[in-house]
Amino acid sequence: MGSSRWKVAVAAFVAIVGSLLPVHADEHEHTYTDKEEVVLWMNTVGPYHNRQETYKYFSLPFCAGSKKTISHYHETLGEALQGVELEFSGLDIKFKDEVMQTTYCEIDLDKAKRDAFVYAIKNHYWYQMYIDDLPIWGIVGEADENGEDHYLWTYKKLEIGYNGNRIVDVNLTSEGKVRLMANTRIAMSYSVKWKKSDVKFEDRFDKYLDPSFFQHRIHWFSIFNSFMMVIFLVGLVSMILMRTLRKDYARYSKEEEMDDMDRDLGDEYGWKQVHGDVFRPSSHPLIFSSLIGSGCQIFSVSLIVIIVAMVEDLYTERGSMLSTAIFVYAATSPVNGYFGGSLYAKQGGRRWIKQMFIGAFMIPAMVCGTAFFINFIAIYYHASRAIPFGTMVAVCCICFFVILPLNLVGTILGRNLSGQPNFPCRVNAVPRPIPEKKWFMEPAVIVCLGGILPFGSIFIEMYFIFTSFWAYKIYYVYGFMMLVLVILCIVTVCVTIVCTYFLLNAEDYRWQWTSFLSAASTAVYVYMYSFYYYFFKTKMYGLFQTSFYFGYMAVFSTALGIICAFFFLLKPSVNSSNLSVL
Repeated sequence: MGSSRWKVAVAAFVAIVGSLLPVHADEHEHTYTDKEEVVLWMNTVGPYHNRQETYKYFSLPFCAGSKKTISHYHETLGEALQGVELEFSGLDIKFKDEVMQTTYCEIDLDKAKRDAFVYAIKNHYWYQMYIDDLPIWGIVGEADENGEDHYLWTYKKLEIGYNGNRIVDVNLTSEGKVRLMANTRIAMSYSVKWKKSDVKFEDRFDKYLDPSFFQHRIHWFSIFNSFMMVIFLVGLVSMILMRTLRKDYARYSKEEEMDDMDRDLGDEYGWKQVHGDVFRPSSHPLIFSSLIGSGCQIFSVSLIVIIVAMVEDLYTERGSMLSTAIFVYAATSPVNGYFGGSLYAKQGGRRWIKQMFIGAFMIPAMVCGTAFFINFIAIYYHASRAIPFGTMVAVCCICFFVILPLNLVGTILGRNLSGQPNFPCRVNAVPRPIPEKKWFMEPAVIVCLGGILPFGSIFIEMYFIFTSFWAYKIYYVYGFMMLVLVILCIVTVCVTIVCTYFLLNAEDYRWQWTSFLSAASTAVYVYMYSFYYYFFKTKMYGLFQTSFYFGYMAVFSTALGIICAFFFLLKPSVNSSNLSVL
């Protein structure tokens, strides 16, 4: 008994992991012969204002067609995690075979079923269907002006466009408005009309895109504005640092010409005084190095996925974006181990195995913990977003059998190839006392102010990203996203350089965590902006949608903050070069 369960679990894991890669069944070839079966999938139904609150289509008392057999069916890991619940409609549709209005089933409408439909109509329920991976949306019904009588749309009028042997367009018209009355029978009907289309197969998703929204002049202006801010900021930082450092170098050179008595009586201050402590290991080096390694990995995943999305139209396949992100995250685990392990070794860390485990499971634990909490609410609501137990087991297996071994390889390589300290000056045995400084030079103030400029460079793009995920827009302008990522990188590097210089000039050598948190504080401003977006840009309501929104926005903001903090690694050479002359 136990061995059979183990075999079933292993088989399920192999099947789901294999689904991370593109699999082409007959339907996914998107080619048909005359009178070949065309499958109409019923996906989900839910309130219009709560995009993520979805339920199985047949959770409402709809009826299915009489056709029970089906040729093929395929579901990927990304679909399972996104709550895609494809169920066969039972409608008999064949390629280029027109169907006149035909009744495919009848609903025996008792009081319970009527109440279910009335509730759905009051909450503006809509449903989603798929034909050849092309999404179709329809409204369940509508109420009269007084809101007393409710009507159900009973006639699905399908118009399918084809180009050669491929389907390139699908339109749905809902007709047949029938008043909902208990103890009656409602006939559900459909018709199919085929028409030849000049739309190319590669362009068939263009009708779902919204260029007037994503390529609006405001979007272009925000990119231009951020680009000009980068030029201004880089020039300002370069000018300030060069002028300031030149004065510091001149002052220190003058002090070197003094005799010992004058130097002792002189007023010494500035970053040169902490040259013996600036390369002292950070506090909590294990957590610090694990966060840096995770930031490197998330940045690598973001960069690769954006490049893939720019080359391939990932939005044309259900769940392909999430599946690609999971696959790339698992494949880039050595990056996490390499950077985290080498940094931990440079700081003299000895518990490298513990650091490897924390670095490997930090992000997966955060994401899975949030998903596990939201999953309880989804199960309570019987929502399609509830992640199946088998999918959860598969994700855990990926973490233990793919991510962890690859992270171990990266950690070993990092410790052996670049784990030796190469500081330009010796670290003092006794830490230097940190003098008092003005309130605006305190690390807490620097951290709070550090995230303002990086957030200012991306907050317009955040609006477009939020709208594409929480509303009904398909994000496709990944070139904009790449530009914003580059701008964010440059702005964050400049800000952390300035923050580090101010801290060191105040003779405070605790720059590692201050530099890290000043960049990571961008996440706080992004999360605060998500509150504004929720209350003023959406009409979301209910416990499930609210917890889903703020839970995953917390995960997104945290991941973005860790990415920004990773840019801290791009500037130590600047600080080292400044201090190496000492």
